[in-house]
Amino acid sequence: MSSTPPPATLALPVTDDALAARLRSRMETVEALLDGHVEGRTAYVTEAARHLLAAGGKRFRPLLVLLAAEAGKHPDSEDVLTAACVVEITHLGSLYHDDVMDEAALRRGADSANARWDNLVAILTGDFLFARSSELTSRLGADAVRIQAETFTRLVEGQIMETVPPGPGEDPLQHYLEVVAGKTGSLIATSARYGARFSGASREVEEALAAYGEIVGSAFQLSDDILDIASETDESGKTPGTDLREGVPTLPTLMAQASTDPADERLRALLSGPIADEAEVAEALALLRAHPAMDQARAYVQAQAEEAKALLVVLPDTPVRRALEAFADLVATRTG
Repeated sequence: MSSTPPPATLALPVTDDALAARLRSRMETVEALLDGHVEGRTAYVTEAARHLLAAGGKRFRPLLVLLAAEAGKHPDSEDVLTAACVVEITHLGSLYHDDVMDEAALRRGADSANARWDNLVAILTGDFLFARSSELTSRLGADAVRIQAETFTRLVEGQIMETVPPGPGEDPLQHYLEVVAGKTGSLIATSARYGARFSGASREVEEALAAYGEIVGSAFQLSDDILDIASETDESGKTPGTDLREGVPTLPTLMAQASTDPADERLRALLSGPIADEAEVAEALALLRAHPAMDQARAYVQAQAEEAKALLVVLPDTPVRRALEAFADLVATRTG
């Protein structure tokens, strides 16, 4: 039996009742499969590997696999379910490593693995999950192994790039966008690709959905950047200014830092590193919220959403296409 129930609501905006019911049913199956796939040979390994799985999450990536599979002739195939597990277990493994890199104490409202145990256990548990996802991928054939390896390479390279500043003459914004594409966009692209491929969709549809996933997945992270500044806690459930406190570059802050207007000198100074003083965090938030960079960032994400939607012309006008279009729209306008 699964250690955690699937989310009560789907992470994607599906308004068609029949489609939503099919996706919920298959997500229940995926949830049960995930629980079994992360089981180790010892209770200790199993406990560590199930720790973040049991903490919940939106399960957006496996759900996208299932939704993309609706574009093919066999959306309920065993390979589709296996692929859904592959992408979620890969994502879970990356979270263990992320928490070590960020020295995080909490993940999904629970103690992070590094806080509950230590960094060594967290790193090795992440490795165990990556290994298990590779085992599962091998069931899908050699080409799936290649796709997974390429995806994993991009994901890890994005994590590495995040730890180093842009090189001399390199555009900081472009550097950041490449980090986001690697860390976030790559696995979401593969989620959509796997769903299309293992349900028997055409190659044209597979390529379009993979490109859609890359763009909308990256845009989802960029919209998070905007929310970190623009939203109030009661709107988003998140504390605004978290990235400012940690000195993490984001889409709007990088756009603001690119300004050469002398009036922005104070803001550029505040954004030059982590902000420890809460009064300065409040000042930076106020300056950013009034800065043209916020509208520039929103316009960029909106353009990304429109680009992703344009790729969906290869699909007939069905509830599946409308759900994918609605998700792109949600990414551009979400408040939480």
